[in-house]
Amino acid sequence: MRMKDKVVLVTGGAAGIGKATALRFAEEGAKVVICDVNEEAGGATVTELGEGAAFYKVNVASREEVQKWVDDAVARFGRIDVLVNNAGVLRDGQLIKFKDGELVGQMSEENFDLVISVNLKGVFNCTQAVAPVMAKQGGGVILNATSIVGLDGNFGQTNYVATKSGVVGMTKVWSRELGKFGIRVNAVAPGFIATEMITSMPEKVLDGMKSRTPLGRLGDPRDIANAYLFLASDEASFISGETLRVDGGIVVGT
Repeated sequence: MRMKDKVVLVTGGAAGIGKATALRFAEEGAKVVICDVNEEAGGATVTELGEGAAFYKVNVASREEVQKWVDDAVARFGRIDVLVNNAGVLRDGQLIKFKDGELVGQMSEENFDLVISVNLKGVFNCTQAVAPVMAKQGGGVILNATSIVGLDGNFGQTNYVATKSGVVGMTKVWSRELGKFGIRVNAVAPGFIATEMITSMPEKVLDGMKSRTPLGRLGDPRDIANAYLFLASDEASFISGETLRVDGGIVVGT
């Protein structure tokens, strides 16, 4: 019960790594408040979380929706001990596509802007809304979802990599700015994780992911949840500004 009576906010908490994280914190005694744009999945997850949990439909790219979520959570629970910035989207595409010497395609501005608004601005919105609450109460923990591709880069992911690299940078900045308030800020960089989105891919693709991972398997969402739990706990009380890779030893190639 490492998180007994702690109030934990998880964005994108309805499914995948976010859901696993919410459930893991609840197991350790936390009062978990999740948000997501998927109302149906969010309602199902909050039922699994049990008594004391809450779900809000929130688009993290909207400053107004985020602020209302945070204000409601404070009004209901009185404090916020941990924020897990997990929400994210993918819209992959190459910067440019050339065939026979001609430009035949490129990443759209719309897809670039969407990924930036959720994965980067969303993290900014949630952190800026929660930080004053934590500063007033004398401390807290902010945990940000980056990715191994934010550290190593990846083909066809200009927008996603830009956001995940940006999250690493913001984590370092905020650890310096917020440390004086007793707020620790860290990031977790998952590798290939067996979420619903990944496991629905063709078997050949999954085999390729496993073969590129030295441990020879996909990660479980709980592997990431356990990393968040450790970084949120008092066991990590002198860790701040760091990015923890949870990737089975992989280095993304070209």
